[in-house]
Amino acid sequence: MAGIVIQTFGSFRILSFGLLVLPACLLLVAAVLKGKPQFACSTRWTWGAVFACLLIFVAIQTTAYHQAYSAQSTPGRLEQWAITTQQRLIEPIDKLNLPEAAKSTLATVTVGCRTAMPKDIQQQFSLTGVVHILSVSGFHVAIVCGFLSMMLSFFSFNDAGKWVRYFLIMLLLWAFTAISGLAPASVRSAVMLSFYLTGRQLARTTDGYNTLAASAFCMLVYNPLYLYDIGFQLSYIAVASIQYIQPRLDGLIEIKNPLLKTPWEWITVTLAAQAGVTFLSLYYFGQFSTVFLLANLPLTLISTLLIPVALLWLLLPAAFPGYTLLQYAVEALTQSMMWIVDSFSHIPGSSLTFHFTLSMMLLSYTALFLFFFLLRRKTIWRG
Repeated sequence: MAGIVIQTFGSFRILSFGLLVLPACLLLVAAVLKGKPQFACSTRWTWGAVFACLLIFVAIQTTAYHQAYSAQSTPGRLEQWAITTQQRLIEPIDKLNLPEAAKSTLATVTVGCRTAMPKDIQQQFSLTGVVHILSVSGFHVAIVCGFLSMMLSFFSFNDAGKWVRYFLIMLLLWAFTAISGLAPASVRSAVMLSFYLTGRQLARTTDGYNTLAASAFCMLVYNPLYLYDIGFQLSYIAVASIQYIQPRLDGLIEIKNPLLKTPWEWITVTLAAQAGVTFLSLYYFGQFSTVFLLANLPLTLISTLLIPVALLWLLLPAAFPGYTLLQYAVEALTQSMMWIVDSFSHIPGSSLTFHFTLSMMLLSYTALFLFFFLLRRKTIWRG
């Protein structure tokens, strides 16, 4: 990240070659002092400095390359295939008995096709605090992954079947991510789920924070300019907040009834994510929804049902048994989602408007970090 920021605020592509001098000097000293005890004591720090310089150099060079490439780039074969496949996939939506605004919303929610999305509908989702539903994000990818795991569970009868199931899930998961436009938030989720599924397949214990950091590293290696993408920033802050805050909120009230526990978990996840993204959202958009919690609960349930049902309906041929029933379900769920968003967006005071400056945002996140740090030091929240 240091190399990306350095190159962004100035052209250091040529000067960065100076970073290769220090590692060369350190390695030369290592060759001269090889076998001497005084060098052995500092080996760890020496190699740490060597790799730090090399990583910053590579980050600067890669960022400079992407800066030059992005200014004159045209969609590659993967992007062209994704656009073509996406347009072909959403063709059946035109025959639904829905208003045009609802059809465009459905296309956006399922595969991220926003070409015909009316601005007033986007504004309604924003006022309600559920605009994340309109962009294919980790929420969508997680739903698709869960649906695929359930549909392919019959493969888990032996070790060979588990490997077949693993490869099918990975293939279909990344196919969905590609078709949805390879948005940073969906790529982040796909990378994290890939790490998690691979670790589970190999019977390894996965750590959420390490998985999150590894996915960010992989994405920034692929394209350093992701660091400045709003979706990338919001996605990672939201997931980090959920990982840290949600378990502590969930532990405040012990609920054993499964019918009550699931809604409570949705509430804590929503609150945790909102705590992380609020300041960044105020900086970029200058808007805060006061009804986000009330709106997220029913819309999360509807989206959890709508996304897999709509994708299944889009993929199946019209002659498939139950196709008409699936179509009715898609229409009913889409109408319900539109009605809820419209209702909440017209509530007086549903949104507050005020803008954060960069310094205000940074101070707010510093205060939030210090707050949780002090809570941890005082052992008010454990775990």
